Amino acid sequence: MIRRSLAIARTEWAITRRNRWLVMATLIMLLFALALTFAGSAPTGTLGVDLLTVSVASMTTLSVYLAPLLALMMAFDAIAGEVERGGLALILSYPVSRGEFLLGKFLAHLAALAFAMTIGFGTAGGVAAYYGGADTASFTALLRLILTSITLGACFLALGYMVSALSRSATTAAGLSAGLWLIFVVLYDLGLLGAVVIDDDGFFTKVLFPWVMAINPADAFRLWNVAASEGVALTTGLTGAANTLPSWVAPLSLLTWPVLALGLARMFFGRVEP
Repeated sequence: MIRRSLAIARTEWAITRRNRWLVMATLIMLLFALALTFAGSAPTGTLGVDLLTVSVASMTTLSVYLAPLLALMMAFDAIAGEVERGGLALILSYPVSRGEFLLGKFLAHLAALAFAMTIGFGTAGGVAAYYGGADTASFTALLRLILTSITLGACFLALGYMVSALSRSATTAAGLSAGLWLIFVVLYDLGLLGAVVIDDDGFFTKVLFPWVMAINPADAFRLWNVAASEGVALTTGLTGAANTLPSWVAPLSLLTWPVLALGLARMFFGRVEP
């Protein structure tokens, strides 16, 4: 099984490089991360933290928006696009199961995201450390940011495959993926904000709000990074919510989503006619 999945992954990796997806994703992460690093240099003296810590906080916000978007852009036509192009019928004519095919796609796309995030965030973090100083805690926060960003990307890769398996065309899958990004990254938080305003510091705000927030993988990503680093917490507004929850909640949520979404994607993929 692993050998066949790796063969699919190598093929998909080659396609990703040929289509310039790898270069584009890396450049996007690098340019935005560098821009936020230099833009965030102003408050370091006011907050009493080094530039790398402020940069990590800024890149955390960046990753919440970009990691899901890039993952969904890579994944939306993984199944629907293959059906449209007639490639799925050809691939499944070989001794490759649907699960192996899906796993191979996932490994290749995850490797591309990991490469882009490591280069982008790592370079920006190195620049911040060089110009503004850094300590062990800030380097640990940077490493955590890279690893959790890759995990967040894995969540939305799997969600993208699920949407692709449910769609009859790549165009439909692209539209549903855009809607998925909008719901998880934008509308979910707006809904929580509205609920907090209506609740007026009541039971929902004091007790339920952090738990409902942790259900969303994008928010779980932010809570994990904020709770694990005092420096990052100092530069964000999520300190209260992060400290209210047990330390295992956000990591568990973020790590559960890829497994759950991949399982659903495989189930829906089983109903797709080549």
